[in-house]
Amino acid sequence: MQASARLRLWGLIAKRHPSAFLLAAQLVSLMLYPLMDDSTGGRLLFGAVALVVVPLAVWVVNRSPFATGIAWLLAIPAMAMTVVGVLYDHAALLPVSALLEAILYFYAAGRLISYMLHDHEVTGDELFAAGATFTLLAWGFAYAYFVCQAWYPGSFVGAVEPDRPRRWMELLFLSFSTLAGVGLGDVLPLSAPARVLAMLEMFTGVGYLATVVSRLISLTTLRRARD
Repeated sequence: MQASARLRLWGLIAKRHPSAFLLAAQLVSLMLYPLMDDSTGGRLLFGAVALVVVPLAVWVVNRSPFATGIAWLLAIPAMAMTVVGVLYDHAALLPVSALLEAILYFYAAGRLISYMLHDHEVTGDELFAAGATFTLLAWGFAYAYFVCQAWYPGSFVGAVEPDRPRRWMELLFLSFSTLAGVGLGDVLPLSAPARVLAMLEMFTGVGYLATVVSRLISLTTLRRARD
């Protein structure tokens, strides 16, 4: 009976706060990324993380059959190419998979932003959605940087071993620091496409704070004032 009650509780939480599961998965995967490297085991772990996070990204946009269909059209080939590329060492498939995942993450972030802007009351799930959206945008730009580096070698330079391609964790750190506007990082974009991506991410970060986060804060303040 206890197991059944726990399952019902988790089912209720998942129904009321789907964005919380995505945010938790993103943060857990962030903790796992330092364990990944260029070895086969590291790439397999990277693929396993994608197999968990990508379906969750589809789940949170499950607002209509049309939205879900678009998400799965992006997610299924992305996951398939990630698995094939990692297991069979087809490196050429990974940039294509990363491109589809970037589009999927941006799409999921856009759907979550639309969800948050639609309501005039702030719910708990919307607060989780605000955090999940930030991580989706950060991951989306990190995948875009990965694609840029594959298509335009030498697009990024780092303080450590500047001539080698940047690892995933370095690109993700660059994405988080750029999106947050903190300006921290030892990785710099050099090529024109890389700098354009960085400028777009700066613009996205400022716009996200100015529209979504500020709106949630103002609605929360108004609700407390009414109460």
